[in-house]
Amino acid sequence: MALRIRWGRLPLTRRLTLLFTAVAASVVLGLGALFLVETERHFVELDRMALQDKQHLIEEILRNANSADDAHRRLGEALSYHHDLYAQVQDGQGAVVFQSRGFIPTMRGDKPLSAGENKVFGVWRHDGARFHTLVFKAAPAYSSTPLMVWIAADTDHHTQFLDRLRRSLTLYVLAAIAICGLLSWFAARQGLAPLRDMKSRAAKVTGQKLGERMPVQAVPVEMADLAQELNRMLDRLQEDFQRLTDFASDLAHELRTPISNLLTQTQVALATKRDAATYRDILASNAEEFQRLARMVSDMLFLAKTERGVDLPHKERFSARQDALALLEFYEAVAEEKRIRLRVEGAGEIEGDRLMFRRAVSNLLSNALRYTPEAGDITIRITGTAQATTVAVENTGADIDAKVLPRLFDRFYRADASRAHPDTDGSGLGLAITRAIAEAHGGRVTASSGQGRTCFTLVFPHRVAKP
Repeated sequence: MALRIRWGRLPLTRRLTLLFTAVAASVVLGLGALFLVETERHFVELDRMALQDKQHLIEEILRNANSADDAHRRLGEALSYHHDLYAQVQDGQGAVVFQSRGFIPTMRGDKPLSAGENKVFGVWRHDGARFHTLVFKAAPAYSSTPLMVWIAADTDHHTQFLDRLRRSLTLYVLAAIAICGLLSWFAARQGLAPLRDMKSRAAKVTGQKLGERMPVQAVPVEMADLAQELNRMLDRLQEDFQRLTDFASDLAHELRTPISNLLTQTQVALATKRDAATYRDILASNAEEFQRLARMVSDMLFLAKTERGVDLPHKERFSARQDALALLEFYEAVAEEKRIRLRVEGAGEIEGDRLMFRRAVSNLLSNALRYTPEAGDITIRITGTAQATTVAVENTGADIDAKVLPRLFDRFYRADASRAHPDTDGSGLGLAITRAIAEAHGGRVTASSGQGRTCFTLVFPHRVAKP
């Protein structure tokens, strides 16, 4: 566990270098070991073939020998010029028929021929020397009893060659590992250069400098997706930061008006002595401004809660038509004053918070009554499907510019002056709250305007998506 933690703390360049070096070292060591094994195996096979050739030579001499002395003479002549080759021939009684110079009895080893075996290839060792040996039986021409023959080939020259080869391979492997390590470090560093570039660019991103972007075209294909996602993240951050900045500016502007009114009225009241009725009027006006401030703060707190992903406080299944009719009764007096016709069409059920639903539809109705001309009409259309229930609030009146529609749900945003109402006391948060309520229910709100009719559509899925 501790080793894993230490490994995880290593820089990525160092980890890649170590991994590449380890892989290269494994390959080089594996190839070196394979080469040594195959070389040694080749030498063993060469000695085996050489001993078999000597076997055939000795068998041929024994088949042509007339006696033991003749065999001894012929073997001496044939094997005297073969350096590093030792031989011994014994008859069935153990008497030595032939023994080459330098042959040591212990070279015969302790591995005799088993029953049914005519030949055995093996390895004998004596005083640190290593011999490849061949033991076999040969039938002489002068006797019916087979002879036992031992042949030993000194492998010292093979051993010396292998030792030199090992030293050479060791130096080569060490040099190869060192070179591979350097090349691995260089490759890892060059491969991670785009990440360092991204790091330097990311370090330049501040609240005052959000326009910095990652180099998508200058990075490898494997990192292009990362660069694009980082750029999209920076776009979102820049957009959200700009919205936050605009929100703070708009909030300061919205709060300045009622505070300025309160301050002015208070200063005027304190400037001269007035009667009780005047003071009551001033206090009533101040109370209205305080209510406006309280409503604005309450709306902002509600938006903050919904944006944090707070779950719906009270979930229930209710009839959208019944709640819409109740809202029309509430706004009926205002509608009659402007001779505006109110009606509800369709029906459907909604799974969510009833009070939040009423607030959303109430905001839409309030806006519709504010901008609908006299003798106009407002219609609430409810459509229920298997997937969702749609509530559309449609009113007659001047069309909204298509460029304005996407911004209607922004905080503190008001349409152009042609749609402004002189008596409005709205804070510009109503539609933003409506959108927040729809999103809290897992739905959405859209707006459309054209041909003298404006429609705001709320979509409430039947299964509320958890935030």
